[in-house]
Amino acid sequence: MRHPITLQTLNERRRTGQPFSCLTAYDATLATLAGNAGIEVLLIGDSLGMVLQGHASTLPVTLQDMIYHTRCVARADTTSLIMADLPFMTNTTTVQTLQAAGQLMQAGAHMVKLEGEAWLAETVTALTQRGVPVCIHMGLTPQSVNALGGYRVQGRNAQQAEAMLEAAKTLEQAGAAVILLECVPRELAGRIRDALEVPVIGIGAGPDVDGQILVMHDMLGATTGRAPRFVRDFMADTGSISAAFRAYHEAVTTRSFPSPEHCF
Repeated sequence: MRHPITLQTLNERRRTGQPFSCLTAYDATLATLAGNAGIEVLLIGDSLGMVLQGHASTLPVTLQDMIYHTRCVARADTTSLIMADLPFMTNTTTVQTLQAAGQLMQAGAHMVKLEGEAWLAETVTALTQRGVPVCIHMGLTPQSVNALGGYRVQGRNAQQAEAMLEAAKTLEQAGAAVILLECVPRELAGRIRDALEVPVIGIGAGPDVDGQILVMHDMLGATTGRAPRFVRDFMADTGSISAAFRAYHEAVTTRSFPSPEHCF
């Protein structure tokens, strides 16, 4: 029987150089299957706005949507660590963020995830002081897609790369427990990972980080439209959802995924 995965587990995996696997999850059934396959971290992502609700972006997702799906995943028969996204515009003030994070934790989350950079430092400290572990999502942040001008790789030039690196350091000092990097060059992701002491999770950030995450629908080949470059369809070679989850977990933990064609 597997022991519950905690933040301490992730820190130990980082210390020993053993990668860990993460997936988005939105319901109890698939969360149970993913957990039974060995997936260490389940993220109730605001990606549900696109893959479940049919929106063009994550922006329409509400806090009540996130609370509902967090409760669903928290009821799953799994020992995975449960992380939940704070949706668009629920972090405009520290007080608002504390209230929203509290509701997600009461719904069953073990950690909350916020999109942003160094300007979140005060909020990260406030959450951490109140017992709420925080993951900061950097790089391509889908809630900022309009400001970024689309779904683009971030940190390609030296100035952007240095700014992201310094922001990650600031957020770690503020108390961030985990950093998640999306769509950043492999070399930059490796630099950020080496500059920090907390676990770094990547999606489209190359193999030189501590953990990998994908949207569940993408890795099951259920993507509508063109799949992102960093996605691998694990369902194609396995034939069942449970087998696909096991194959993904093994590929991450053996560092056979992501491979060069998935990197920027």
